[in-house]
Amino acid sequence: MRMILSTWCSYEGNSGLEMDMLQDLESLQFEYGVPEEDRIWLYLQGRSRGLMIKACAHATFFCKLLYNLRASLNENQSSRHLSIGSLNSATPEEFKVGIIGGGHLGKQLAGTLLQLGPIPAESLRISTRRPETLGELQKLGIKCFYHNADLVSWANVIFLCCLPSQLPNICVEIHTSLEKTSIVYSFIAAIPLPRLKLLLNHTNILRPQYQYGEDSVSVWGANKGVVAALQDPTILQATCPYSPAGGIILNIKWLEGVFYAALNICTARNMAHSQVLQLLSELFLSVHFEDCGKDTASCPKFQLTDFVSKAYGKNLSQERPFPWFDLTDVQLKETPFSQHLSSSPVLQDHLTHLYCASFGISLTKEQPVISTGSPSQ
Repeated sequence: MRMILSTWCSYEGNSGLEMDMLQDLESLQFEYGVPEEDRIWLYLQGRSRGLMIKACAHATFFCKLLYNLRASLNENQSSRHLSIGSLNSATPEEFKVGIIGGGHLGKQLAGTLLQLGPIPAESLRISTRRPETLGELQKLGIKCFYHNADLVSWANVIFLCCLPSQLPNICVEIHTSLEKTSIVYSFIAAIPLPRLKLLLNHTNILRPQYQYGEDSVSVWGANKGVVAALQDPTILQATCPYSPAGGIILNIKWLEGVFYAALNICTARNMAHSQVLQLLSELFLSVHFEDCGKDTASCPKFQLTDFVSKAYGKNLSQERPFPWFDLTDVQLKETPFSQHLSSSPVLQDHLTHLYCASFGISLTKEQPVISTGSPSQ
């Protein structure tokens, strides 16, 4: 079975045109040659494929949000410098993404970020033990090398796409190069957040968790690469954070972590929390049904107590920034945003519209948002 899955992985890298030409050849179909007694395991193909697509989609969405947030912060910073007559206004800070691991996941993620994300090739780098195997990505302008510490000291967001057995040594290499504001995004399911926090001596960590549901219908498109799949409206909607389609469910605590990560970025700029709430509402809650345009009062706006307790918020002056949040705690414990998110279908709908719109797909009133509630942690 391992050999069969490896064969599928090699097909995944082919272009959509080649797959279209070969899709009717029985001898090249995934199922061809699989003994009858092993066919019960074929559902793993769709599950593996769906997990790859969802993981790349959510990482790309995260980068899109951070890119837009940082662009807005840079714009505000430039305006502030101009308003006081400074001739030395700061150059807008570049959004830089690093990937540790050049295996199948690392390559698929890099391709997705480059083609569907806002990340230009010069702002994307990969550190891997075998950079010579990434010739196609290097031709696209992505720097590929083997120096994990250099990558981490350069990047704003670092994706861990390595094997669990490699992680302890990698953490030894990189933990002293991490800035407090560096965001580590781990795809290594076998390493829990508390362990990763300990290994890195770092709290700004995100780790999406996926579980398998009862829906066994595969919607993932057997002959499409990840980028092509995410341009298919049906597949893209199946990757929505609240969608159980395709039998793979995202633990929604990840979405909480995304928003607290955004708050940390603003805190690092010493931005007043009142301005942060206004900015996040404008950036992330501005995509909605047409009906909202007629009744804007029904559109949600972020409030201080959505993110901090009432007692803490009562003592926070308007000019003060948010506190620095431990993202590992956010993903492991109940937060004010947990309660707000689970109790507000309107907010869930707006965030789902934001997600789809970030990939160029608009939902209509006739396309209901599928919610799974709050998945177990």
